[in-house]
Amino acid sequence: MAEPLCRLYLITPPRLDDLAAFGHSLAHALDAGDVAALQIRLKDVPDEVIAAAVDVLTPICAARGVAVILNDRPDLAARLGCDGVHVGQEDASCAEARRLMGKERIVGVTCHDSRHLAMEAAEAGADYVAFGAFFPTATKDAKTRADPEILAIWQETMETPCVAIGGITVDTARELARAGADFLAVSAGVWSYGEGPAAAVAAFNREIAAGVAERG
Repeated sequence: MAEPLCRLYLITPPRLDDLAAFGHSLAHALDAGDVAALQIRLKDVPDEVIAAAVDVLTPICAARGVAVILNDRPDLAARLGCDGVHVGQEDASCAEARRLMGKERIVGVTCHDSRHLAMEAAEAGADYVAFGAFFPTATKDAKTRADPEILAIWQETMETPCVAIGGITVDTARELARAGADFLAVSAGVWSYGEGPAAAVAAFNREIAAGVAERG
């Protein structure tokens, strides 16, 4: 069966104070609908804290066919055996990330609202490019605001998959899926959802499917 044209890409909360409890919540969320990847995004914490998160969360994801992507640190991602790494414009270059990760693992690159940066990343061998932020977000201090049109233009002209990121909620998912996103990267929109993360994943999948069906 062909994979969906747009899939959910989860990002962890910025802090995981109770790894066991989060792992339980994650398992329920992943069982509630299609999820392509989980990005472990923990800022300003020691490497051993990140390693512990990878150790606990990877088996949960692997059992469900969900890729584990580490944010920022290709050196650590390679050492910990993550499925991939996501780098920003201020982090390691795409080329350096690819060197450290090897040919088989995933390298994704933040490209803000710039098709130029995205084309450079694609030419450097990125497996996906990420555009955003599309909406206000409390997860990080977004430096740029992207328009959904960039997704449509990218989809029409380039083959490298694109990820939409930044303040995405169940209410805005359909618009971005319709515009041409291959993946929707979501953090608070799932973990802070009123009815719980599992209900959020189910709702996101419904809205994503509706948006893809509306693509021209």
